[in-house]
Amino acid sequence: MFSVPRKYGLSADDAADVTQLTFTILVQSMDTLPEDSRLGGWLTTVARRHTWRLLERNRRQGIGTHAVLDENTTGGDTQTLENWELGEWLDYGLSRIGRSCRELLFALYLDPKGPSYAEVAARLGMAVGSVGPTRIRCLERLRQALDD
Repeated sequence: MFSVPRKYGLSADDAADVTQLTFTILVQSMDTLPEDSRLGGWLTTVARRHTWRLLERNRRQGIGTHAVLDENTTGGDTQTLENWELGEWLDYGLSRIGRSCRELLFALYLDPKGPSYAEVAARLGMAVGSVGPTRIRCLERLRQALDD
């Protein structure tokens, strides 16, 4: 789980925080997870979602995700470029998945308010029960768009 936020350019400390949060959510969700759930994929999704939220919060606050240099960092300019490239890559993928999926993923992962499924459903005019399955399909479309 630590590698997910690191791939998005977060510092080792921020990645550790996201990892800890991910496993805390796992422990809290153990009773609600179906036995046949794909735990690895679920954990990755949780880690990615919280990574995106941290990136967005840092962006809103004007904090560079690479402000703290660690042993793997060669310099701020290189890290800024990598962060920019990551943002461009994500924007490219989001631009290829269609408006409805893009709106859903933005609402779920990039909205600073962190709305609930009910709030997202109301905003997008969809049933609450369809938010999760639609999210899964949209994330798959995004993954495919980014893999192309």
